[in-house]
Amino acid sequence: MTDQQLVIEALKSVNDPELEKSLVELGMVHDVNVEGGGASFTLALTTIACPLKERIVDDARQAVLALDGVEDVQIELREMTREEKERIWPKQQQQQKEGAALHLNHIERVLAVMSGKGGVGKSSVAAMMAVALRRQGKRVGVLDADITGPSIPKMFGLHGPPPAGPVGILPAETKTGIRVMSINLLLPSEDEAVIWRGPLIGGAIKQFWGDVVWGDLDVLVVDLPPGTSDASLTVMQSLPLNGVLLVTSPQDLAGMVVRKAAKMAQHLNVNVVGLVENMSYLICPKCDERIEVFGPSQAMRTANQLGLPVLAQIPLDPDLATRCDAGKVEQHESDIFDALAAKVTERLPATKSVPIFV
Repeated sequence: MTDQQLVIEALKSVNDPELEKSLVELGMVHDVNVEGGGASFTLALTTIACPLKERIVDDARQAVLALDGVEDVQIELREMTREEKERIWPKQQQQQKEGAALHLNHIERVLAVMSGKGGVGKSSVAAMMAVALRRQGKRVGVLDADITGPSIPKMFGLHGPPPAGPVGILPAETKTGIRVMSINLLLPSEDEAVIWRGPLIGGAIKQFWGDVVWGDLDVLVVDLPPGTSDASLTVMQSLPLNGVLLVTSPQDLAGMVVRKAAKMAQHLNVNVVGLVENMSYLICPKCDERIEVFGPSQAMRTANQLGLPVLAQIPLDPDLATRCDAGKVEQHESDIFDALAAKVTERLPATKSVPIFV
């Protein structure tokens, strides 16, 4: 048995803690080399942001160091390719994990709208993005992933449970034909609190993706909750995203938090399309003076730090707030959002991130 084969045999005793199979069986071990008292190899992880990667690396190192004559172990890390992931989870198993309705859906682009911080108007931006895209003739859906603070149905004037089809849940449909799914549509009362822990929230988001018959869509807008916790992680790891649109406000505090959200997306290899500054200013209705209600804009500074473009600076608009409260967001007209939708469409890549269905 060669030295390389001895290393591979040693690594057969090391299991991935989540998948409960050996690293060798899962096809994670590559480029094994032994020279003198040193051994080196590459581990292909399901995601480079795997929270258990340090444990996996340490277990692998200790297994190889236990071999006679091995004094040093060097381990390189990379992320599995789409083909390598599909070999781990065959298509039949993926369909079971992804959802019963997924094979009926054809969604060209998936855009997540993320803020990092609450109170910056992320949901209204997501809703108006959907409205603007629909006005451009696109087939649009909105997945409300803000499970504990859903507001999308109210903005569109949607109430009551969506219909159930023979395969999965049918999304509710707005007056202009935007398809919507939200936990608030499934609650006995829209004021009912959703008091769930992370795993239940993640499960609901996966069901909204895989058990809802979205049909043919040009763009699915996903309204993420604030922050970088379970729900956002579930979306970025479970949904094939084409990109993320970051929403911030003029305060430096909001800029600091949105930078965290951007770094989360980068760690998970999800493309960030650009930055939107909401509530950037107010136009005085009497004198047309531009008033910076929340102080000077920090958008360019934040964008420069992240290496991203500022796609829009959106003013405070009483008409938008009134129509959102009245469930008539589709009646709000905005040249700024129309231009933003065009820019996002232009910048949104065709390549999707690779989901990890575990």
